[in-house]
Amino acid sequence: MPTDATTTDFPLPRRAGAYTFASLFAFESFVRSLNSTVISLQAYDILGTAQRVSMLSTVVSLSVLSATLLLPFLLGRMRRRWAYTLGISMMMAASLALASHVLAGQAGGMLLRNLGAAVLNITLQLYIMENIRRTDLARSEPIRLSLSTVSWAVGPALGVSLYVSYGPWGPQLLAIAAAAALLVLFWWLKLSDNANALPTGNLEGFDPLANVRRFLAQPRLVLAWLIAFGRSCFWTTFFIYGPLLLVEAGLDKRVGGYMISASQVLLFTAWFAGRFARSHGVRAVLVVAFAVCAVASLCAGLAGTASPYVAIVCLLAGSVAASAIDGVGGIPFLRAVRHHERQKMAAVYRTYIDCSELIPAFVFAIALLWLPIGAVFVILSVALAGVGYVAWRHLPKSL
Repeated sequence: MPTDATTTDFPLPRRAGAYTFASLFAFESFVRSLNSTVISLQAYDILGTAQRVSMLSTVVSLSVLSATLLLPFLLGRMRRRWAYTLGISMMMAASLALASHVLAGQAGGMLLRNLGAAVLNITLQLYIMENIRRTDLARSEPIRLSLSTVSWAVGPALGVSLYVSYGPWGPQLLAIAAAAALLVLFWWLKLSDNANALPTGNLEGFDPLANVRRFLAQPRLVLAWLIAFGRSCFWTTFFIYGPLLLVEAGLDKRVGGYMISASQVLLFTAWFAGRFARSHGVRAVLVVAFAVCAVASLCAGLAGTASPYVAIVCLLAGSVAASAIDGVGGIPFLRAVRHHERQKMAAVYRTYIDCSELIPAFVFAIALLWLPIGAVFVILSVALAGVGYVAWRHLPKSL
């Protein structure tokens, strides 16, 4: 099988740098952002309570987690470019399912959206690891997050506005169009793999359980996973339960979309986090940011539906700290993973996203049987404080 660098149907690979992957990530982010708030609000409209939304999220997340571990096996010898194309196609199919506005379509759309995001995430991570030097990650990762600011600043509010004004099809038609634009951009870029790394550019089949055991046997990878899990828990809880808290407080649905978009404007602070990390270390950024996230989440939970605008301010403060974690939070994994295990460990590492949707949703579904919705942010604050403490104790100062 010829390498990506010489394949006749892909003859002129472009030089891939930080802005190449940042551009792809920005387009992908816009596709996902359009449904980021719509999904929870639409599920609430269909199911009627936040507790039932949590139950649905738990079931979907469990399915996605199982499928994610099997993705490299199912993709087999598929070339990476086709894997990325498959991920985009799944995002399109997700929008079609969500537009049905029925429970089955809602569940199917959530499942396809998350699986598509998993394929895109794994594939992009492999491209980054093979084209960006480890010493450049502290510069390239904040750039990637910062360029996605526009997507996440516009997408959530726009998606909710289209949903309220035009119904289920409104945001989905735009999401499909944006996914098509991403597909065109990806193929125009003509990305190729590093011939010295994985010349075939394939996602190889493997035993998922063996890779999980291998991952758990490396403490640095486990620590990197825990840090990523913690920051993803904040964003998952914020995106799902933040808008629901405002709706239960009696505010218009659009307010939740505006809050999510406002929080994403703050993603530009990831650039400052990268600069701070280069001079003071990644460990310092992560520990301080987790502490701020924990305090902000606690205050938002205590404010609850009685003081929704106070809760908004607190959650936005937490999003500033979470943006700092986003800027450098992936570096512990990218530096720790062994060269020859990148594909296998990337698939296991990526499960932090599914676990951050599964575990909190399960815990919150139980808590919401007796407690008001603000309690989810109090629970979240305890978890964030715990992750911050572990990062302080075990991350090397030299990182």
